[in-house]
Amino acid sequence: MTGAALRRSLKRKWNGWVALSVTGAVLALLPSLYILLGLFARTTENWQHIQEYMLLDYALQSLLLVLGTVSCTIVVGVSLAWLVAAYDFPLRRFFSFAFVLPLAIPPYIAAYTYGNMLSYTGSIQTFLRNEWGLAPDQRYFDIMSMKGAIFIFTLFLFPYVYLIAKTFMEKQSAAFIENALLLGKNSLHIFWRIVLPLSQAAIAGGASLVAFEVLNDFGVTKHFGIQSFTAAIFKTWFGMYDVDSAIRLAAWLMSLIIGIFVVERLVRRRKKFSSPTNRMTPLRRRKLKGLSKYAVLCFCVAVAALSFFIPVAQLAVWATWTYKEVLNDVFVQLLTNTLLISCISITLLMILAVTVANVIRYSRTSVFSLVMTRLISMGYSIPGAVLSIGVLAVVISLDKELAPLYAWLGFAEGKLVISMSLFMLIFAYIIRFLAVGYNAVEAGFEKTGNRYAEASRLLGMGMTRTFFKVDLPLIKGAVITGFILVFMEIVKELPLTLLLRPYNFETLATKAYQYASDEQIHQASIPSLLIIGVGIVSVYFYHWLGERQAK
Repeated sequence: MTGAALRRSLKRKWNGWVALSVTGAVLALLPSLYILLGLFARTTENWQHIQEYMLLDYALQSLLLVLGTVSCTIVVGVSLAWLVAAYDFPLRRFFSFAFVLPLAIPPYIAAYTYGNMLSYTGSIQTFLRNEWGLAPDQRYFDIMSMKGAIFIFTLFLFPYVYLIAKTFMEKQSAAFIENALLLGKNSLHIFWRIVLPLSQAAIAGGASLVAFEVLNDFGVTKHFGIQSFTAAIFKTWFGMYDVDSAIRLAAWLMSLIIGIFVVERLVRRRKKFSSPTNRMTPLRRRKLKGLSKYAVLCFCVAVAALSFFIPVAQLAVWATWTYKEVLNDVFVQLLTNTLLISCISITLLMILAVTVANVIRYSRTSVFSLVMTRLISMGYSIPGAVLSIGVLAVVISLDKELAPLYAWLGFAEGKLVISMSLFMLIFAYIIRFLAVGYNAVEAGFEKTGNRYAEASRLLGMGMTRTFFKVDLPLIKGAVITGFILVFMEIVKELPLTLLLRPYNFETLATKAYQYASDEQIHQASIPSLLIIGVGIVSVYFYHWLGERQAK
């Protein structure tokens, strides 16, 4: 399509739906542009010090953390995906869902839970001393290190690799595996020579999500004393009170993320395979017997226990110790704040997500559709600390532009009205999690197709009336699923909330982090359990949506 034809097409289709979609995409792009422009901003004395003595250490620490975590999550996630997809063993269906549950536990909650459990006065060492009379070597229980951080991230992020790899193995690799079996190849040969090469693109997609989550983290690295980029941004912003240097650090981190994204796309592009048949048959599982059955069962039990059941049980025990102290009027206000900010953000976000998805499905093959999809997906790959810098820059610029209006309304000169309100935090939530809501709605549209909407349009109904009368009743399940998934993400989000919340505004996530920072680990159990409860419900709906799409 020529440029003139494209302009005529957009002009002909331009309406309120398209205008709102384009506005949302542009707003999602603005914080990223502000951050990247920070690479060319003026240098300060603080930045020169950071660049000379600290920047290399931040980069190496972050890189080591990402590489270590990605490597371990690939080993654990791919192994579990292959076992669940290819073999039949006791409790396989239970483990298929149980391995998704660690997504309900934010890594920062897991970090302080395991940190306290494994400490000298923690439950594990206390049990060994009191019950068995053992005095264990502290070196084997020291989790407050780089290795400990990789351990935590691996246990609670491997589901990203597991989910994508398992889906691919079950649906896409069945024909290749069956052909190899007919040629007499054993299971080990099939896994190394067929399954792994075929799954490289899927594994790269899951690994890139893990890398983004690690770079987004602040709670684990702060609690374990690791000098990552995100921790450095917090230190520069709140320790040195130097926003310019924080923006530069955010720009460097964003450059690293763009590099990871490019590498992941190159891996996907170079690893393309065509199936020998158009019929996608499910993979037939082989029943395990004897020693191999029990070995696989023990491995699955160990991973499920370490990644979900043990930390949740420990938090539940701590909750019984502290509920009288924690459950008070302040906690009610804390819960109210969390629900308020979440509901407002989700409502606005889902309106925008539904609007964009409805526009894109009518122009799925166009350049406009491709650009819109990329823009609205951008926020989820940007760490919260980086995005908060960009949002802060955008909102402060807006406050400066509106200064004459504030003066006319009688506010004090130089007052930052929007920057001191919940607007900034809501704006950041919408940008960061728009992709989550959009993906859920898009799945709903793909399930229903366009035939009913097209029939409605042929009968003379407009786009808006068609949506409310035809589309919305059909996709309401997907919209509800999007609400729940976004709710989980907002409730457990820590870096964005810590950086952009108004003064004295606390949520479940910030309060849990505050308790942990003040060495009140036991008091952090109740807000942590509430966050995990929301996560479990969200994971269940995510699993249900995946099962529904598979039918």
